[in-house]
Amino acid sequence: MAEGEALRVGRMGERVSVVTTVCNEGENIHRLLDSLAIQSRPPDEAVICDGGSTDDTLDILRSYAQEGKVPLRVIVRPGANISQGRNAAIAEAKGAIIAVTDAGVRLESEWLASLTAPFEQDSRTQVVSGFFAPDPHSVFEIALGATILPVLADIDPLRFMPSSRSVAFRHEAWKAVGGYPEWIDYCEDLLFDFALRERHGPFAFAPQALVHFRPRPNLAAFFRQYYRYARGDGKADLWRKRHAARYLTYLIATPLLILLSLLHTPLWLLAFLVGGTIMFYTPYKRLLPMMRSLSLQEKCQAVIWVPVIRVTGDVAKMTGYPGGWWWRWRHRQQIPARYPH
Repeated sequence: MAEGEALRVGRMGERVSVVTTVCNEGENIHRLLDSLAIQSRPPDEAVICDGGSTDDTLDILRSYAQEGKVPLRVIVRPGANISQGRNAAIAEAKGAIIAVTDAGVRLESEWLASLTAPFEQDSRTQVVSGFFAPDPHSVFEIALGATILPVLADIDPLRFMPSSRSVAFRHEAWKAVGGYPEWIDYCEDLLFDFALRERHGPFAFAPQALVHFRPRPNLAAFFRQYYRYARGDGKADLWRKRHAARYLTYLIATPLLILLSLLHTPLWLLAFLVGGTIMFYTPYKRLLPMMRSLSLQEKCQAVIWVPVIRVTGDVAKMTGYPGGWWWRWRHRQQIPARYPH
């Protein structure tokens, strides 16, 4: 064991493995690898599973592994979905602590130190939630981040369910819940969170374990993202009431209010003012501090984008959710018993 490695293991007492899964991330993978190389608490190893990239992702990964800036091992599992890729990487990992992130993100230099600190402070800790923030490159991406992503002030640490952009857990905790659910293609990290929380209770929260990621660059990409998320919700039978409320709002309440305003009195349109205030108050509150460096024209664009993004996301969800439910019904015999309705 090298001297530096001995110091790292000795300081914490347990090895830490960083894992992720990738596929065709040649344009983005540098951000993750470069930020992993400058961690104040370097990982004892990084294990990356490639799910069958057809671009230069594998060449880049192998180049970084050869340079040795990151103690990197690369495994290849063609055709693996996100859960299968993560599980394969974790199965290969040697660390007692597993830190998970995503390709394309940029890690703060204190990310791993912050994410692993709760394990050092309390040996009973099983799971630690990190946090994430948008790294926008355009006015649209600024508005998108404000519309769909929570800020730290929005978070209740005891109820927060971490994204696998920034989370850490004991290897034994992963094994005890059967790993990430491989039968589903989206919402896999949320189902994994549910399983961990059911077994271990609330997670420790490390908001300084921050990763930055770029939101979707345009409305079409955002629609596809939320369509897939909602389809995953349907497959996993998640958030029935939320989806029902969305259908009720757009398909029943909205047409009814328009009809009443035409046939009875225009005062019924005031209900849209109330509903709009409820829908857009939080996004605009988040947006205000993000607009300080924008020109007046860009600020106007950002303000206009917020309702467009919100409605587009709702339509994407209403479109995707029934397909997920239909998939769940057709595959109901194949869904593991621990994921019943």
